[in-house]
Amino acid sequence: MTTLVVLTVIDIILLIAGLAIYLFIVGSQLGRVAQGLEEAADLVWAIKKNAEVIGPGVERINRTGGVTAGALPLLYGFAEGIVRGATYQPEPEGTERPPARPAMGTRRSRQLDGVGFRTPR
Repeated sequence: MTTLVVLTVIDIILLIAGLAIYLFIVGSQLGRVAQGLEEAADLVWAIKKNAEVIGPGVERINRTGGVTAGALPLLYGFAEGIVRGATYQPEPEGTERPPARPAMGTRRSRQLDGVGFRTPR
């Protein structure tokens, strides 16, 4: 019976030692988590402090965004009209195109004026 008592005492000592090691490991991990949460809390307070300055401007931005969003259907309609008017329509086969003319009309050359030649108009 003494052997059984000695083994029981050794078993209890090993159990307590195992629990102590387990609690030490869990405690150190919780310490690291607490340190990370403290740093995160400091960051959150800094963000809150910076956001308080931005707060009044956000209402103005939201109001401007609402006006812009309200104008989008009208702008979309204008864009559709522009695209419809600018869509390429190929010319029918066999039609001859006239020569291209400048948008400002015919150009007048000053070189001829320099030699005394006048072009008929």
